[in-house]
Amino acid sequence: MKTNRLEAFSDGVIAIIITIMVLELKVPHEPTLAALKPLGPQVLSYALSFIYLGIYWNNHHHMFQVSHRVSGGVLWANLHLLFWLSLIPFATAWVDENHLASVPTALYGVTLLMCAISYSILVRTLIGLHGKESVLARAIGDDRKGWLSIGCYIVGIALSCWRPWAGSAAYVIVAMIWLIPDRRIENTIRRDERSRISPSPALSHPNGEGGAA
Repeated sequence: MKTNRLEAFSDGVIAIIITIMVLELKVPHEPTLAALKPLGPQVLSYALSFIYLGIYWNNHHHMFQVSHRVSGGVLWANLHLLFWLSLIPFATAWVDENHLASVPTALYGVTLLMCAISYSILVRTLIGLHGKESVLARAIGDDRKGWLSIGCYIVGIALSCWRPWAGSAAYVIVAMIWLIPDRRIENTIRRDERSRISPSPALSHPNGEGGAA
């Protein structure tokens, strides 16, 4: 099966999720800058969630640039990811409503953790379909960045039960790690293109014998 319908559906769902989040921002009734001040924390949490959704969309796009087919398992793994992403607006709104209370902040972290786990499942399902020598498999490698993120989420959830602001800081750190463009797939594609373009020594020698006289 081709990937085009999966990509189009995923793009649409993520766009709707972002739309739902922005609708949670309440417009002030007073036409003054002072009226915007109470919205500060809400805007910050919206920005963080928007960044997370942008990161997932970006990485999802790159991943399917090197994935040429899907299976039933891939479709369900992708839906699993979209399910957890769709809960981000709810978790964000609950944190805003309760001003970084422990339980809502911890639940926000659990949502992010499950997004990361479901994304990892999707990656492994695609690698299983395309093979260990595929561009995606070679680009992802042992995925230290992904495992580090999952570890940070777990720490953030634990900290949220004690100091919610510390848990939030852990979530921000993970976002900053992924905000730096992840060029593993792009670099792997470039290396493959260079290897195809560069002639082998045997072919480049006039005698066709790699330098043997």
